[in-house]
Amino acid sequence: MHRLFVAIDLPEDIKLAIGSLRCPLPGAKWVAEAQIHLTLRFIGDVDDELSKMIVASLSGIAAAPFSLAIQGVGCFPPKRDPKVLWVGVDVRSALLDLQSAIEKALVRNGLEPEGRPFSPHITVARLKETSEARVASFLQQYAGFATCSFPVTQFILYSSTLTPQGAIYRQEALFPLRR
Repeated sequence: MHRLFVAIDLPEDIKLAIGSLRCPLPGAKWVAEAQIHLTLRFIGDVDDELSKMIVASLSGIAAAPFSLAIQGVGCFPPKRDPKVLWVGVDVRSALLDLQSAIEKALVRNGLEPEGRPFSPHITVARLKETSEARVASFLQQYAGFATCSFPVTQFILYSSTLTPQGAIYRQEALFPLRR
């Protein structure tokens, strides 16, 4: 079995900028800079045969390269008892079109459609018993966080292996965007 997800990897300078948000926040488990990415679709556990079908379907996606920028911070859920801190993405139609094409390709392979609307974000920390006041202070302090735009020229199918030390990601297939 393979635990899969589709994502956009970020340039190292963008990961470093996002990593600069790390601060002493009680209950926060920060995502390692090497693992920072923009998830386009979590797939979950699939067998070898379905994994190969997914790679073939994703290979057929035709989309042009585009630019993205990171801006803003937030948390999930947004109202009470936050569990995740995230940085936002300057949403472009090209990103939404790519995610939609990926979703359609996966559904054609028999996967259940994603039940939630796509909400582009990059998880930076998972929270456990972090006070709402501390989270509100973090959000206020970093409200203006933004990066320069960067080119998106590919998307990646990753596998994720869960370990007691955290998830280990491995690139399974890389899909170039082309004009």
